[in-house]
Amino acid sequence: MTISKQELQINEEIRDKEILVIDADGTKLGVLSAKEAQQMAYDKDLDLVKIAPQATPPVCRIMDYGKYCFEQQKREKEARKNQKVVAIKEIRMFSTIDTHDFETKVNQAVKFLQGGDKLKVSVRFRKRAIAHPQLGEELLERFKEAVSAVGTVDKPAKMEGRSIVMFVVPKAAK
Repeated sequence: MTISKQELQINEEIRDKEILVIDADGTKLGVLSAKEAQQMAYDKDLDLVKIAPQATPPVCRIMDYGKYCFEQQKREKEARKNQKVVAIKEIRMFSTIDTHDFETKVNQAVKFLQGGDKLKVSVRFRKRAIAHPQLGEELLERFKEAVSAVGTVDKPAKMEGRSIVMFVVPKAAK
């Protein structure tokens, strides 16, 4: 249960007449008035925190609020650390690419896909080569077959201005 700091009411901010109080160790103390619960929290040198304001009666817990906030930040930081950021790598080719250059681009693409990155493969047309878009489509078809072991096409080839673009994702990601 993730509660943002804006939603939490602590100590004097709690103005309800009756609240259900839970002790620091998790035992229910029952329905008490807000003043009684606050006094119990002060006696234990802890804070009274409203954790479920929508419940009837609202649920409050006696806890160390500073420690709770610190642990919450720690959990959020850990969750961000475990996230995998997927980058989009781009491979550009021209419609008149040579076979060795094509193989180099394929090897680079395989390396990117194995690393878990998405690929944007584009074939650019120079000058009058734009008159033969089928050459670019054939090149992308060859490229798709060459990387089929590690990647699948996410978005098929599409003409965008003077280039044809296709997106490829790693096989496990799709």
